[in-house]
Amino acid sequence: MDTCLTDSTTPVPLGTAAQRRTLSARVAWGDHVVTVGGGAPVRVQSMTNTDTADAVATAIQVKELALAGSELVRITVNNDEAAKAVPYIREQLDRMGIQVPLIGDFHYNGHKLLTDHPDCAQALSKYRINPGNVGRGDKRDRQFGQMIEAAVRYDKAVRIGVNWGSLDQDLLAALMDENARRVQPWEARQVMYEALITSALDSARAAEELGLAPGQITLSCKVSGVQDLIAVYQELARRCNYPLHLGLTEAGMGTKGTVASTAALAVLLQQGIGDTIRVSLTPQPGEARTQEVVVATEILQALGLRAFVPSVTACPGCGRTTSSVFQELAKQIDDHLRASMPVWRARYPGVENLKVAVMGCIVNGPGESKHADIGISLPGTGEAPAAPVFIDGEKALTLRGAGIADEFQQIVQNYIEKKFGQPA
Repeated sequence: MDTCLTDSTTPVPLGTAAQRRTLSARVAWGDHVVTVGGGAPVRVQSMTNTDTADAVATAIQVKELALAGSELVRITVNNDEAAKAVPYIREQLDRMGIQVPLIGDFHYNGHKLLTDHPDCAQALSKYRINPGNVGRGDKRDRQFGQMIEAAVRYDKAVRIGVNWGSLDQDLLAALMDENARRVQPWEARQVMYEALITSALDSARAAEELGLAPGQITLSCKVSGVQDLIAVYQELARRCNYPLHLGLTEAGMGTKGTVASTAALAVLLQQGIGDTIRVSLTPQPGEARTQEVVVATEILQALGLRAFVPSVTACPGCGRTTSSVFQELAKQIDDHLRASMPVWRARYPGVENLKVAVMGCIVNGPGESKHADIGISLPGTGEAPAAPVFIDGEKALTLRGAGIADEFQQIVQNYIEKKFGQPA
C-alpha cells in the first residue's frame, strides 16, 4: 500500500507536559526566594539523614545536596538538641554561601519545639506538618494551631504532609463508619484515598482560618505504591489549587526505588501535577545521599521540564562494540560534566542545555553525534581506528591514537568556553 504525506495529514503532536494552574508559594531565606507553583519550574527537594543535633555534619550534607541540585532541603527536628542546632546549621550554610532554604520536619512535638525554640522557628524557611502526628482529640487542634501560629508569626511557608503510614486515625475511623452506611460501600483502598485527601484539605482550610495565607501552603499525600500515588494525586489536584509536593514514601533501594519513583512521578508530571518532587531512595551501603537528587533531576530533565546538567547520549553497546572504550569515555565525560556544574552554573550560563553524544560504532554514531551539540563516534569492532568528532551538526575533525578520551574532553571544554563563556 502506498503511503504519502498530504496537506490534510495530521502531524504527530509534540510531546509536552500539561500545565495545572496553582497558587504561587514562596519559600525564602534572606534575599534568596524559591517560588513553588504558580507557573514556576518544578522544584527538587531532598532530605538529610544526619543527626540534626550534629550541626557540622548536617550543614556539610545540606551543602552537598544543594550543590547536586536540590533547591529545598528538609532536616529532621525531633528534639530539643536538634532544634537548638538549627540556627547554627543555618549560620554555617550562610558562611559557605549556600542559600538553600531549610525545611523543618516536625512530628508529635513540633508545637513545643517551635514554641520553646524561637531561633529555630526563625532559621527555618518552611515547616513540614504531618496532620496524623500532631495529637488526637482536643490536643490535635490545639497543637496544630500552635504550629500554624508560629508560621504566621515568623512568616514561614508550610507543607501539610499526609502519609498513609501515619494517617489521622479518628478521621479514618469516621470515614470507615460513613462508608459502612453506604448502599454500595467503597473498597477499603478507596476509603484510604479519601482519608488522605480529606486530611490534607481539611488541615489546609484550618490553617487558613488561623491566618496562614493560601500562598504559604503546599500539600502532599504520600504513599508507597505507584498506582496509589497516581490515583490520590489526580483526585487531590482536581479538588484544590494548592501547590503539590510529589514523592513515593519509602520508595526503596537502588533500581527498585529509582524505577518506582520515576514511574509514578513521570505520569503525574506529564499531566501537569506536581510542583516540588523528592525521590525517597534508601541509600545503598557507601552510596552518597546526593543520589536521590541525581535521580530527581534526571526525571525532570528526561521529561523536558528542567535542565540541570549537560546530557550525555551513549549507546548501550552490542556485538559491534566489544571494546569498552566508549563506555569508559561516556562515564568520564558524564562524571566530568556533573562534577563541574557547581562552578559552571555561574561561569557558563545555559551550559546545562548542552547535549553531548558518545557513540560506540558507525551504525548510529554519526547520526546521533550530528543531533548533539558535540559528539564523537568511536570505532566499533573491525572498524577503522578513527573517531570522527561532530560539532554543531558538522564533522569537525577525526581523532586517532591512545589519547582520544583526553583530547575529546578538552574539545568539550573548549566548546563550552566558546559557546557559553561570558564576554570579558
